[in-house]
Amino acid sequence: MVILYSAPSRRVLSYRTISNYIFKNRLSTSVNMNPDIKEKFKLPSRHEAGVYNVWIEFTQLAATTKCLNLGQGFPDYDPPSKFSNFLAEVATEKNSYFNQYTRGFGHVRLVKALSNLYSTLLNRKIDPMNEILVTVGAYEALYCVIQSNIEIGDEAIIIEPFYDCYEPMIRTAGGTPRFIPLRNTKPNAKVSHSSDWKLDPEELASLFNAKTKLIIINTPHNPLGKVFDYEELNMIADLAKKHNVLVISDEVYEWLVYEPTKHIRIASLPGMWERTITIGSAGKTFSMTGWKLGWAYGPDYLIKNACVVHQTAIYTCATTVQEAVARGFEHEISVLNTSDSYFQNMSKELKPKMLYLSNVLQENGFTPVIPDGGYFMISNWTKFENKLDLSSETDKYKDFRFVKWFSKNAKLQGIPFSAFYSEKHKFMAEDYLRFCFFKRDETLKKAENILSSWTKNISESKSKI
Repeated sequence: MVILYSAPSRRVLSYRTISNYIFKNRLSTSVNMNPDIKEKFKLPSRHEAGVYNVWIEFTQLAATTKCLNLGQGFPDYDPPSKFSNFLAEVATEKNSYFNQYTRGFGHVRLVKALSNLYSTLLNRKIDPMNEILVTVGAYEALYCVIQSNIEIGDEAIIIEPFYDCYEPMIRTAGGTPRFIPLRNTKPNAKVSHSSDWKLDPEELASLFNAKTKLIIINTPHNPLGKVFDYEELNMIADLAKKHNVLVISDEVYEWLVYEPTKHIRIASLPGMWERTITIGSAGKTFSMTGWKLGWAYGPDYLIKNACVVHQTAIYTCATTVQEAVARGFEHEISVLNTSDSYFQNMSKELKPKMLYLSNVLQENGFTPVIPDGGYFMISNWTKFENKLDLSSETDKYKDFRFVKWFSKNAKLQGIPFSAFYSEKHKFMAEDYLRFCFFKRDETLKKAENILSSWTKNISESKSKI
């Protein structure tokens, strides 16, 4: 053990003792801090919308309750070894450049690979050096695009449900979010589909005005699994062109679409390339969310602005990861539209898992909404509402109360659906929770066993649980 001597008494002090003293002293200082200091250095108001984070709360809940976590969206098994092997190769190759900074706006080999792929998919030449920005995940891409386009007083249209970072990013930039919900057009259907959730054309049109700067769309959609069809995208495109509005198209699940549904890129519609920035994710594309690499592509005058934000915040992404992802794309481009393509096979791999979880939920009293894309499924849980005593949970919204109760008592966790809605519209989402089915078959089987046992206990109980 490393030791130090206290000068006056020559008393031996361990690092643990010293660390405990420092921690207690800091804690005491924090508790007794001058309130004027705390007031001066409080969080700036523009960041207040980001104080609460659903992922932090429910990650901690899953850890403390030791429940089966179907809430968060990542696979619990390894991606194809060929992709991780690319990173191993890069890390061990005798190329000193891979250990140093690379081009700030994107590793040259990677932006060229992205250009080759999307030039083919959009049937237009994309300039790798001026029309693509590589970022630390799609999260940073969204942040850079929003920060580089929103002025104080601008309005941004957000379609509900939405990935929770959209709202605080808009508010942090000084913008005002305007929300419009997708509405279930078949609420009483025995089997519900994500395609049944639609925008009201008149309601959407009413949100556009002289202050509208942008609209964010997410297709395939998280958490609903909706894939916007041509008619829906064309409606949005017409409004964007009419009012000179930017479209941010979050397409991180672009390869996760279940046949016969097809993914349509709104940037490919007539007149939309010049006003669309599309967001992508290596983590979602290669099933390696921990690699944290994303990108934005669009016309040079829009990407240039996003680059300014990127260079003042991140500047450059990890060279080794970019090189490995570039090799992954080069491989996939060479086998695209063949049986060897991971991009094509991923949805085929996940569809049986999606159908399995859907059947399990239906058999146990839940009403799932069948997704057309992505790897999430929402499900109505309210059949059990009058059979449960949720009074031990104090959250404002009943889906939060149910999910927390369920995690603690049934040992299975989802995510409350209202977390994906604005405060004004959370009441519309309280009947649902979200599950992720990108899990090992054994994990989904465990979920089935948990649900079967729990619903059996519910049916056998004569009193409220």
